[in-house]
Amino acid sequence: MEYKIYAGGDFVKSDSEISVKNPYNNKVVAKTWLADNSILENSIKKALSVKDECAKIPSYKKFNILKEISAEIIKRENEFAEIIASEAAKPLKYALGEVRRAAQTFSVAAEEAKRVPREYIGLDWTADAEKKEGFLKYFPVGVIAGISPFNFPLNLAVHKIAPAIAAGCPIILKPATSTPLATLKLAQIIDKLPLPKGAISVLPMDRKTGNKLVADERFKLLTFTGSPEVGWKMKSNAGKKKVVLELGGNAGTIISESADIENAINQSVTGGFAYQGQVCIHSQRFFVKDSVFDVFVNGMVEKTKKLAYGDPLSDKTEITSMIDEQNAERVEEWVNEAKAEGAEILCGGKRNGSYYEPTILINTKPGMKVNKLEIFGPVITIEPYNDFISAVNSVNNSDFGLQTSVFTNSISEMDYAFENIESGSVIINSATIFRMDHMPYGGVKDSGTGREGVKYAIHDMMEPKLLVKNF
Repeated sequence: MEYKIYAGGDFVKSDSEISVKNPYNNKVVAKTWLADNSILENSIKKALSVKDECAKIPSYKKFNILKEISAEIIKRENEFAEIIASEAAKPLKYALGEVRRAAQTFSVAAEEAKRVPREYIGLDWTADAEKKEGFLKYFPVGVIAGISPFNFPLNLAVHKIAPAIAAGCPIILKPATSTPLATLKLAQIIDKLPLPKGAISVLPMDRKTGNKLVADERFKLLTFTGSPEVGWKMKSNAGKKKVVLELGGNAGTIISESADIENAINQSVTGGFAYQGQVCIHSQRFFVKDSVFDVFVNGMVEKTKKLAYGDPLSDKTEITSMIDEQNAERVEEWVNEAKAEGAEILCGGKRNGSYYEPTILINTKPGMKVNKLEIFGPVITIEPYNDFISAVNSVNNSDFGLQTSVFTNSISEMDYAFENIESGSVIINSATIFRMDHMPYGGVKDSGTGREGVKYAIHDMMEPKLLVKNF
Protein backbone atom coordinates (compact mmCIF):
# COMPACT_ATOMS: atom_id res chain seq x y z
CA MET A 1 0.00 0.00 0.00
CA GLU A 2 1.20 3.52 -0.72
CA TYR A 3 0.25 7.00 0.46
CA LYS A 4 1.23 9.91 -1.74
CA ILE A 5 2.26 13.28 -0.33
CA TYR A 6 -0.52 15.88 -0.32
CA ALA A 7 1.19 19.00 -1.66
CA GLY A 8 -0.68 22.15 -2.61
CA GLY A 9 -3.83 20.24 -3.45
CA ASP A 10 -2.13 17.48 -5.45
CA PHE A 11 -1.06 13.96 -4.48
CA VAL A 12 2.56 13.55 -5.55
CA LYS A 13 5.68 11.43 -5.09
CA SER A 14 9.32 12.42 -4.66
CA ASP A 15 12.66 10.71 -5.21
CA SER A 16 12.86 9.86 -1.49
CA GLU A 17 10.69 6.86 -0.65
CA ILE A 18 10.25 5.77 2.97
CA SER A 19 8.78 2.61 4.46
CA VAL A 20 6.55 3.01 7.52
CA LYS A 21 6.96 0.05 9.85
CA ASN A 22 4.90 -1.37 12.70
CA PRO A 23 7.07 -0.96 15.83
CA TYR A 24 5.59 -4.13 17.34
CA ASN A 25 6.80 -6.56 14.67
CA ASN A 26 8.92 -4.33 12.39
CA LYS A 27 6.78 -5.24 9.38
CA VAL A 28 6.26 -2.65 6.65
CA VAL A 29 2.78 -1.13 6.87
CA ALA A 30 2.93 1.09 3.79
CA LYS A 31 5.24 3.35 1.86
CA THR A 32 5.17 7.07 1.34
CA TRP A 33 7.63 9.77 0.31
CA LEU A 34 9.51 12.66 1.85
CA ALA A 35 8.79 16.07 0.41
CA ASP A 36 11.88 17.75 -1.01
CA ASN A 37 12.61 21.46 -1.26
CA SER A 38 10.80 21.86 -4.57
CA ILE A 39 7.63 20.19 -3.27
CA LEU A 40 7.69 22.34 -0.14
CA GLU A 41 8.28 25.49 -2.16
CA ASN A 42 5.39 24.68 -4.48
CA SER A 43 3.14 24.06 -1.48
CA ILE A 44 4.10 27.39 0.07
CA LYS A 45 3.39 29.23 -3.18
CA LYS A 46 0.02 27.50 -3.54
CA ALA A 47 -0.86 28.37 0.07
CA LEU A 48 0.05 32.02 -0.51
CA SER A 49 -1.98 32.08 -3.72
CA VAL A 50 -5.17 31.02 -1.91
CA LYS A 51 -4.55 32.96 1.32
CA ASP A 52 -7.07 35.70 0.52
CA GLU A 53 -9.63 33.19 -0.75
CA CYS A 54 -9.37 31.18 2.48
CA ALA A 55 -9.79 34.33 4.55
CA LYS A 56 -13.05 35.17 2.79
CA ILE A 57 -14.77 31.78 3.18
CA PRO A 58 -18.02 32.52 5.06
CA SER A 59 -18.66 30.84 8.39
CA TYR A 60 -21.46 28.62 7.16
CA LYS A 61 -19.25 27.12 4.46
CA LYS A 62 -16.42 26.48 6.90
CA PHE A 63 -18.97 24.93 9.26
CA ASN A 64 -20.23 22.56 6.55
CA ILE A 65 -16.71 21.56 5.47
CA LEU A 66 -15.57 20.85 9.01
CA LYS A 67 -18.72 18.88 9.87
CA GLU A 68 -18.33 16.80 6.74
CA ILE A 69 -14.72 15.95 7.60
CA SER A 70 -15.88 14.90 11.07
CA ALA A 71 -18.61 12.70 9.62
CA GLU A 72 -16.23 11.09 7.11
CA ILE A 73 -13.76 10.23 9.87
CA ILE A 74 -16.51 8.50 11.85
CA LYS A 75 -17.58 6.54 8.77
CA ARG A 76 -14.03 5.23 8.44
CA GLU A 77 -13.13 5.09 12.13
CA ASN A 78 -12.10 1.44 12.06
CA GLU A 79 -9.85 2.00 9.07
CA PHE A 80 -8.22 5.00 10.74
CA ALA A 81 -7.81 3.08 14.00
CA GLU A 82 -6.06 0.19 12.27
CA ILE A 83 -3.70 2.61 10.52
CA ILE A 84 -2.78 4.27 13.84
CA ALA A 85 -2.40 0.93 15.63
CA SER A 86 -0.09 -0.27 12.87
CA GLU A 87 2.12 2.79 12.35
CA ALA A 88 2.32 3.93 15.99
CA ALA A 89 1.93 0.61 17.87
CA LYS A 90 -0.97 2.17 19.73
CA PRO A 91 -3.32 -0.46 21.23
CA LEU A 92 -6.43 -0.62 19.09
CA LYS A 93 -8.81 0.59 21.80
CA TYR A 94 -6.69 3.70 22.33
CA ALA A 95 -6.32 4.20 18.57
CA LEU A 96 -10.10 4.09 18.16
CA GLY A 97 -10.45 6.62 20.96
CA GLU A 98 -8.02 8.92 19.16
CA VAL A 99 -9.96 8.68 15.92
CA ARG A 100 -13.21 9.59 17.66
CA ARG A 101 -11.50 12.51 19.34
CA ALA A 102 -10.22 13.72 15.97
CA ALA A 103 -13.78 13.66 14.64
CA GLN A 104 -14.90 15.60 17.71
CA THR A 105 -12.12 18.15 17.18
CA PHE A 106 -13.42 18.88 13.69
CA SER A 107 -16.97 19.10 15.06
CA VAL A 108 -15.88 21.60 17.71
CA ALA A 109 -14.00 23.59 15.06
CA ALA A 110 -17.18 23.72 13.00
CA GLU A 111 -19.03 25.33 15.89
CA GLU A 112 -16.17 27.71 16.67
CA ALA A 113 -16.02 28.80 13.01
CA LYS A 114 -19.34 30.55 13.73
CA ARG A 115 -17.89 32.28 16.80
CA VAL A 116 -14.77 33.97 15.46
CA PRO A 117 -14.33 36.81 17.99
CA ARG A 118 -15.39 40.36 17.42
CA GLU A 119 -16.11 43.09 19.92
CA TYR A 120 -17.81 46.47 20.20
CA ILE A 121 -15.83 48.93 22.36
CA GLY A 122 -17.24 52.15 23.76
CA LEU A 123 -14.47 54.75 23.58
CA ASP A 124 -16.10 57.79 25.19
CA TRP A 125 -14.43 57.38 28.57
CA THR A 126 -12.97 60.86 28.30
CA ALA A 127 -14.04 64.04 26.55
CA ASP A 128 -11.40 63.47 23.87
CA ALA A 129 -13.31 60.43 22.63
CA GLU A 130 -16.82 61.81 22.77
CA LYS A 131 -18.98 60.41 19.97
CA LYS A 132 -16.38 57.82 19.03
CA GLU A 133 -16.78 54.06 19.11
CA GLY A 134 -14.62 51.07 18.27
CA PHE A 135 -15.25 47.81 16.54
CA LEU A 136 -12.65 45.06 17.01
CA LYS A 137 -12.50 42.39 14.34
CA TYR A 138 -10.09 39.46 13.98
CA PHE A 139 -8.41 38.58 10.69
CA PRO A 140 -6.49 35.40 9.69
CA VAL A 141 -2.73 35.73 10.22
CA GLY A 142 -1.84 34.06 6.92
CA VAL A 143 -0.06 30.83 6.13
CA ILE A 144 0.59 28.53 9.11
CA ALA A 145 3.34 25.97 9.65
CA GLY A 146 2.29 22.99 11.76
CA ILE A 147 4.52 20.22 13.11
CA SER A 148 2.91 17.25 14.87
CA PRO A 149 4.45 14.28 16.76
CA PHE A 150 4.20 10.50 16.49
CA ASN A 151 2.20 9.71 19.61
CA PHE A 152 -1.19 11.04 18.45
CA PRO A 153 -0.55 10.99 14.71
CA LEU A 154 -4.11 11.94 13.78
CA ASN A 155 -5.61 14.04 16.56
CA LEU A 156 -2.60 16.24 17.28
CA ALA A 157 -2.35 17.01 13.56
CA VAL A 158 -6.08 17.74 13.56
CA HIS A 159 -5.59 20.18 16.46
CA LYS A 160 -3.63 22.29 13.99
CA ILE A 161 -5.56 21.63 10.77
CA ALA A 162 -9.13 22.07 12.08
CA PRO A 163 -8.56 25.47 13.77
CA ALA A 164 -6.68 26.66 10.67
CA ILE A 165 -9.70 25.91 8.50
CA ALA A 166 -12.01 27.61 11.01
CA ALA A 167 -9.72 30.67 11.19
CA GLY A 168 -9.40 30.93 7.40
CA CYS A 169 -5.67 30.21 7.27
CA PRO A 170 -3.84 27.91 4.84
CA ILE A 171 -1.65 25.41 6.67
CA ILE A 172 1.29 23.18 5.76
CA LEU A 173 1.49 20.29 8.20
CA LYS A 174 4.59 18.18 8.79
CA PRO A 175 3.64 14.87 10.46
CA ALA A 176 6.24 12.71 12.19
CA THR A 177 8.10 10.68 9.58
CA SER A 178 7.53 7.51 11.62
CA THR A 179 3.73 7.98 11.68
CA PRO A 180 2.52 9.97 8.64
CA LEU A 181 -0.14 7.60 7.31
CA ALA A 182 -3.25 8.62 9.28
CA THR A 183 -2.75 12.28 8.38
CA LEU A 184 -2.19 11.44 4.71
CA LYS A 185 -5.40 9.38 4.86
CA LEU A 186 -7.14 12.46 6.28
CA ALA A 187 -5.82 14.46 3.32
CA GLN A 188 -7.73 12.12 1.00
CA ILE A 189 -10.95 13.20 2.72
CA ILE A 190 -10.06 16.90 2.72
CA ASP A 191 -9.13 16.83 -0.97
CA LYS A 192 -12.72 16.02 -1.98
CA LEU A 193 -14.23 18.99 -0.15
CA PRO A 194 -14.72 22.57 -1.44
CA LEU A 195 -11.60 24.09 0.10
CA PRO A 196 -9.22 25.99 -2.18
CA LYS A 197 -6.48 23.71 -3.49
CA GLY A 198 -3.41 24.69 -1.52
CA ALA A 199 -5.31 25.46 1.69
CA ILE A 200 -4.01 22.23 3.23
CA SER A 201 -0.75 20.38 2.57
CA VAL A 202 0.50 17.31 4.44
CA LEU A 203 4.23 16.90 3.86
CA PRO A 204 6.39 14.29 5.55
CA MET A 205 9.88 15.82 5.50
CA ASP A 206 13.32 15.23 6.88
CA ARG A 207 14.48 17.66 9.56
CA LYS A 208 16.60 19.77 7.20
CA THR A 209 13.74 20.43 4.80
CA GLY A 210 11.22 20.72 7.61
CA ASN A 211 13.28 23.41 9.31
CA LYS A 212 12.15 25.78 6.57
CA LEU A 213 8.75 25.75 8.24
CA VAL A 214 10.49 27.37 11.20
CA ALA A 215 12.76 29.88 9.48
CA ASP A 216 10.78 30.95 6.41
CA GLU A 217 9.23 34.38 7.00
CA ARG A 218 6.33 33.64 4.67
CA PHE A 219 4.82 31.61 7.50
CA LYS A 220 3.10 33.86 10.01
CA LEU A 221 2.59 31.30 12.78
CA LEU A 222 4.44 28.15 13.83
CA THR A 223 2.53 25.61 15.92
CA PHE A 224 4.66 22.75 17.21
CA THR A 225 4.03 19.77 19.45
CA GLY A 226 7.10 17.83 20.55
CA SER A 227 10.11 17.85 22.84
CA PRO A 228 11.30 20.91 24.82
CA GLU A 229 14.81 20.69 23.38
CA VAL A 230 13.49 20.96 19.83
CA GLY A 231 10.64 23.34 20.56
CA TRP A 232 12.59 26.09 22.32
CA LYS A 233 15.29 25.95 19.67
CA MET A 234 12.62 26.39 17.01
CA LYS A 235 11.24 29.42 18.84
CA SER A 236 14.69 31.03 18.86
CA ASN A 237 14.99 30.45 15.09
CA ALA A 238 11.43 31.44 14.16
CA GLY A 239 12.06 35.12 13.57
CA LYS A 240 9.05 37.44 13.83
CA LYS A 241 6.32 34.84 13.40
CA LYS A 242 3.98 33.89 16.23
CA VAL A 243 4.89 30.62 17.94
CA VAL A 244 2.76 28.13 19.90
CA LEU A 245 4.61 25.30 21.65
CA GLU A 246 3.16 22.25 23.40
CA LEU A 247 6.21 20.53 24.86
CA GLY A 248 5.09 17.87 27.31
CA GLY A 249 6.04 17.33 30.92
CA ASN A 250 6.52 14.94 33.82
CA ALA A 251 3.05 15.26 35.28
CA GLY A 252 2.58 14.99 39.01
CA THR A 253 -0.33 13.32 40.81
CA ILE A 254 -1.27 13.84 44.46
CA ILE A 255 -3.24 11.14 46.31
CA SER A 256 -4.87 12.51 49.47
CA GLU A 257 -6.08 10.34 52.36
CA SER A 258 -9.59 11.69 51.70
CA ALA A 259 -9.60 10.31 48.14
CA ASP A 260 -11.54 7.33 46.84
CA ILE A 261 -8.45 5.13 46.69
CA GLU A 262 -9.94 2.49 44.42
CA ASN A 263 -10.87 5.15 41.87
CA ALA A 264 -7.43 6.72 42.25
CA ILE A 265 -5.76 3.38 41.55
CA ASN A 266 -7.88 2.61 38.48
CA GLN A 267 -7.40 6.10 37.04
CA SER A 268 -3.67 6.12 37.80
CA VAL A 269 -2.91 2.80 36.11
CA THR A 270 -4.45 4.21 32.94
CA GLY A 271 -2.74 7.57 33.42
CA GLY A 272 0.63 5.94 33.96
CA PHE A 273 0.62 3.27 31.27
CA ALA A 274 -1.85 4.16 28.50
CA TYR A 275 -0.03 4.01 25.16
CA GLN A 276 3.13 2.87 26.95
CA GLY A 277 3.38 6.23 28.72
CA GLN A 278 4.10 7.99 25.42
CA VAL A 279 1.68 10.80 26.20
CA CYS A 280 2.59 14.40 26.98
CA ILE A 281 0.36 14.30 30.06
CA HIS A 282 1.42 10.80 31.13
CA SER A 283 1.11 10.45 34.93
CA GLN A 284 4.78 10.14 35.88
CA ARG A 285 5.34 11.31 39.47
CA PHE A 286 2.99 10.23 42.28
CA PHE A 287 2.91 11.76 45.76
CA VAL A 288 0.76 9.75 48.16
CA LYS A 289 -0.31 10.58 51.74
CA ASP A 290 1.70 8.33 54.05
CA SER A 291 -1.44 6.96 55.74
CA VAL A 292 -2.69 5.45 52.44
CA PHE A 293 0.68 4.88 50.78
CA ASP A 294 0.84 1.09 51.20
CA VAL A 295 -2.75 0.55 50.07
CA PHE A 296 -2.23 2.67 46.96
CA VAL A 297 1.12 1.15 46.04
CA ASN A 298 -0.09 -2.44 46.50
CA GLY A 299 -3.15 -1.73 44.37
CA MET A 300 -1.08 -0.12 41.64
CA VAL A 301 1.36 -3.04 41.49
CA GLU A 302 -1.46 -5.60 41.40
CA LYS A 303 -3.31 -3.92 38.54
CA THR A 304 -0.17 -3.03 36.60
CA LYS A 305 0.95 -6.64 36.56
CA LYS A 306 -2.38 -7.58 34.96
CA LEU A 307 -2.01 -5.27 31.94
CA ALA A 308 -2.33 -7.41 28.82
CA TYR A 309 0.69 -7.26 26.50
CA GLY A 310 0.28 -8.07 22.82
CA ASP A 311 -0.22 -7.00 19.22
CA PRO A 312 -1.56 -3.43 19.01
CA LEU A 313 -4.13 -4.61 16.44
CA SER A 314 -5.76 -6.87 19.05
CA ASP A 315 -8.68 -5.32 20.93
CA LYS A 316 -7.50 -7.19 24.05
CA THR A 317 -4.07 -5.50 24.14
CA GLU A 318 -3.47 -2.87 26.84
CA ILE A 319 0.31 -2.49 26.60
CA THR A 320 2.67 -3.09 23.70
CA SER A 321 5.93 -1.92 22.14
CA MET A 322 7.24 1.62 22.31
CA ILE A 323 7.70 3.62 19.13
CA ASP A 324 11.22 2.22 18.59
CA GLU A 325 14.01 0.32 20.31
CA GLN A 326 16.11 3.45 20.79
CA ASN A 327 13.49 4.97 23.09
CA ALA A 328 13.04 1.69 24.95
CA GLU A 329 16.81 1.57 25.52
CA ARG A 330 16.71 5.14 26.87
CA VAL A 331 13.96 4.23 29.35
CA GLU A 332 15.94 1.14 30.40
CA GLU A 333 19.03 3.29 30.98
CA TRP A 334 17.16 5.81 33.12
CA VAL A 335 15.56 3.11 35.27
CA ASN A 336 18.88 1.33 35.74
CA GLU A 337 20.49 4.62 36.78
CA ALA A 338 17.74 5.17 39.35
CA LYS A 339 18.16 1.64 40.68
CA ALA A 340 21.92 2.13 41.03
CA GLU A 341 21.22 5.30 43.04
CA GLY A 342 18.90 3.52 45.49
CA ALA A 343 15.50 3.30 43.82
CA GLU A 344 13.50 0.10 44.24
CA ILE A 345 11.68 -1.58 41.35
CA LEU A 346 8.34 -3.01 42.50
CA CYS A 347 7.35 -4.39 39.12
CA GLY A 348 8.64 -4.32 35.55
CA GLY A 349 12.12 -3.02 34.88
CA LYS A 350 12.95 -5.27 31.92
CA ARG A 351 13.24 -4.64 28.19
CA ASN A 352 12.75 -6.95 25.21
CA GLY A 353 13.54 -5.12 21.98
CA SER A 354 11.26 -2.10 21.77
CA TYR A 355 8.99 -3.40 24.55
CA TYR A 356 9.65 -2.08 28.03
CA GLU A 357 7.64 -3.56 30.86
CA PRO A 358 5.26 -1.30 32.83
CA THR A 359 7.46 -0.27 35.74
CA ILE A 360 6.81 1.15 39.21
CA LEU A 361 9.63 2.69 41.26
CA ILE A 362 9.78 3.82 44.89
CA ASN A 363 12.56 5.32 47.00
CA THR A 364 13.48 7.72 44.21
CA LYS A 365 15.03 11.18 44.51
CA PRO A 366 13.88 14.38 42.75
CA GLY A 367 17.16 14.69 40.81
CA MET A 368 16.91 11.27 39.17
CA LYS A 369 16.10 11.34 35.45
CA VAL A 370 12.96 9.26 36.08
CA ASN A 371 11.64 12.24 38.07
CA LYS A 372 13.44 15.27 36.70
CA LEU A 373 12.95 14.66 32.97
CA GLU A 374 10.03 13.58 30.80
CA ILE A 375 10.44 9.82 30.57
CA PHE A 376 7.83 9.36 27.80
CA GLY A 377 7.66 5.67 28.57
CA PRO A 378 5.83 3.15 30.80
CA VAL A 379 7.50 4.14 34.08
CA ILE A 380 6.08 5.85 37.17
CA THR A 381 7.54 6.82 40.53
CA ILE A 382 5.59 6.81 43.82
CA GLU A 383 6.69 8.59 46.99
CA PRO A 384 4.94 9.35 50.31
CA TYR A 385 4.21 12.79 51.77
CA ASN A 386 3.31 14.02 55.25
CA ASP A 387 1.27 17.15 54.57
CA PHE A 388 -0.57 18.48 51.53
CA ILE A 389 1.49 21.66 51.19
CA SER A 390 4.70 19.63 50.90
CA ALA A 391 3.04 17.48 48.21
CA VAL A 392 2.20 20.59 46.18
CA ASN A 393 5.77 21.79 46.61
CA SER A 394 7.02 18.43 45.33
CA VAL A 395 4.80 18.70 42.25
CA ASN A 396 6.16 22.21 41.62
CA ASN A 397 9.76 21.01 42.00
CA SER A 398 9.97 20.49 38.24
CA ASP A 399 11.03 22.35 35.14
CA PHE A 400 7.67 21.37 33.61
CA GLY A 401 4.08 22.36 34.26
CA LEU A 402 1.54 20.91 31.85
CA GLN A 403 -1.15 19.09 33.86
CA THR A 404 -1.47 17.88 37.44
CA SER A 405 -3.99 15.53 39.07
CA VAL A 406 -5.22 15.72 42.64
CA PHE A 407 -7.31 12.92 44.09
CA THR A 408 -9.09 14.36 47.09
CA ASN A 409 -12.55 14.95 48.55
CA SER A 410 -11.38 17.95 50.55
CA ILE A 411 -12.60 21.29 49.22
CA SER A 412 -9.76 23.12 50.95
CA GLU A 413 -7.18 20.83 49.27
CA MET A 414 -8.84 21.35 45.88
CA ASP A 415 -8.72 25.12 46.36
CA TYR A 416 -5.13 25.12 47.58
CA ALA A 417 -4.03 22.93 44.68
CA PHE A 418 -5.69 25.15 42.09
CA GLU A 419 -4.23 28.34 43.57
CA ASN A 420 -0.70 27.03 44.11
CA ILE A 421 0.18 24.27 41.61
CA GLU A 422 2.28 25.56 38.72
CA SER A 423 0.72 23.90 35.68
CA GLY A 424 -1.62 24.69 32.83
CA SER A 425 -4.41 22.55 34.29
CA VAL A 426 -5.30 20.97 37.62
CA ILE A 427 -7.48 17.88 37.27
CA ILE A 428 -9.51 16.76 40.28
CA ASN A 429 -10.21 13.03 40.78
CA SER A 430 -9.19 12.04 37.24
CA ALA A 431 -5.83 11.09 35.79
CA THR A 432 -3.50 13.66 34.26
CA ILE A 433 -4.22 12.26 30.80
CA PHE A 434 -7.76 13.69 30.91
CA ARG A 435 -8.31 16.04 27.99
CA MET A 436 -11.37 17.30 26.18
CA ASP A 437 -10.61 18.70 22.77
CA HIS A 438 -12.35 22.03 23.30
CA MET A 439 -10.64 22.86 26.60
CA PRO A 440 -7.60 25.19 26.75
CA TYR A 441 -4.58 22.90 26.73
CA GLY A 442 -0.99 23.89 27.32
CA GLY A 443 1.52 24.51 30.04
CA VAL A 444 3.98 26.76 31.79
CA LYS A 445 7.75 26.66 32.33
CA ASP A 446 9.38 24.17 29.93
CA SER A 447 5.99 22.72 28.99
CA GLY A 448 5.50 25.39 26.37
CA THR A 449 3.77 28.64 25.51
CA GLY A 450 0.28 29.35 24.25
CA ARG A 451 -2.77 27.10 24.38
CA GLU A 452 -4.35 24.55 22.10
CA GLY A 453 -7.99 23.55 22.30
CA VAL A 454 -9.87 24.67 19.21
CA LYS A 455 -11.15 28.09 20.27
CA TYR A 456 -7.82 29.06 21.78
CA ALA A 457 -5.87 27.85 18.76
CA ILE A 458 -8.16 29.89 16.49
CA HIS A 459 -7.39 33.01 18.53
CA ASP A 460 -3.65 32.42 18.01
CA MET A 461 -4.28 32.06 14.28
CA MET A 462 -5.89 35.50 14.00
CA GLU A 463 -4.85 39.11 14.57
CA PRO A 464 -7.14 41.85 15.93
CA LYS A 465 -7.78 45.06 14.00
CA LEU A 466 -9.62 48.03 15.47
CA LEU A 467 -11.96 50.34 13.57
CA VAL A 468 -12.60 53.72 15.25
CA LYS A 469 -15.44 55.85 13.94
CA ASN A 470 -17.67 58.76 14.90
CA PHE A 471 -21.37 58.46 15.57
